[in-house]
Amino acid sequence: MSKPLPLCVVGGGLVGLRHARIAHSSAGIDLCAVVEVDSAKRKEIAASGLPVVADMAEVPARAEAAVIAVPTSDHFACASQAISKGWALLVEKPITGTLGDAHRLIDAAEKKGLPLFTGHHRRCHRLIERFKKRLPRIGHPIAVQGLWSLRKHDDYFDVTWRMQSGGGPLMINLSHDLEMSMYLLGLIRTIDARSARFARGGSMEDTAALIMAFESGVLGSYLLSDAGASPWSFETATGENPNLGYSGEDCMVIIGDRGSIGFPSGVLWEAASGESPDWRNSLVRDRDPSAMVDRVEFDTLAEQMARFVRSLEGEEVDLCSGEQGRDALAATLACVLATQQARSIALAEVPLAYDGTYDGSAFESSPKSS
Repeated sequence: MSKPLPLCVVGGGLVGLRHARIAHSSAGIDLCAVVEVDSAKRKEIAASGLPVVADMAEVPARAEAAVIAVPTSDHFACASQAISKGWALLVEKPITGTLGDAHRLIDAAEKKGLPLFTGHHRRCHRLIERFKKRLPRIGHPIAVQGLWSLRKHDDYFDVTWRMQSGGGPLMINLSHDLEMSMYLLGLIRTIDARSARFARGGSMEDTAALIMAFESGVLGSYLLSDAGASPWSFETATGENPNLGYSGEDCMVIIGDRGSIGFPSGVLWEAASGESPDWRNSLVRDRDPSAMVDRVEFDTLAEQMARFVRSLEGEEVDLCSGEQGRDALAATLACVLATQQARSIALAEVPLAYDGTYDGSAFESSPKSS
């Protein structure tokens, strides 16, 4: 058995601590330190039994890898410092705040010969794996429709950066769904979107609707809101986040020329044996017997971490690469830019220095009272 991987987690927030606890409990990982600049948080982390330091310079010299889980604005600086130390990296999504920084980070890792992955963990979920294997039965994909709508609790927004540019659902939540769509259907070419800020006011969006055109010719639509209460989201559909509720309801449908399939149920609608799938015939409902019926505990972050460790041992694993993370960032920024300019945006035209900053003028006006 190989020695445990000496690893540190940079960032002691909610996601960083989830990574740290997974690492701490894993026999294949030696958690060297959690890096947290806030002294009050450091005391809490230390009290929980995790090793903690104030700066990356204080991480024990034995460290060979790191998980970067700081706010997006600090991703590039922290990841660059980690690369200079020779650490393999798993950077939480989005990989950086701008495409220019993403390109620079990828180039820096390549020059050092260091692995660089992006923390789009949903592809590690067992239900996505099963869904992808079942997907070819619908024939050539034609369209996709997705939905993510969860009402975030009010004190979620007590954290200052969540009410600032980049803290809304477009940058925080949509990026996961866009990456998952591209994982299943290939690269997105253009995105058109409109957003609204009806629920909380201010300049931060709470709801958005978008249309996607994939390079393969597939078209997609997506509705996103962190103000609307509903059972439809990846998290509530799969139960993958233990801090959120559960519904088991499908949050995505992919339609093909031979049939259609819902996620995560795996329910497939296709023609009966020997019949054509055209509109003259009723389609037959076929449920995936291996798909989840009731909530099943499955820690996708733990699976991602396990794959990260195995990748550093030389195993070929399915993780989101730095380049794929960059593509997901490009799609997300294109969506934000589309809401600002009220037009379709090609991913190739997103400026390298663009970080999604806006002044709120591109939003729809709040509805007038009757």
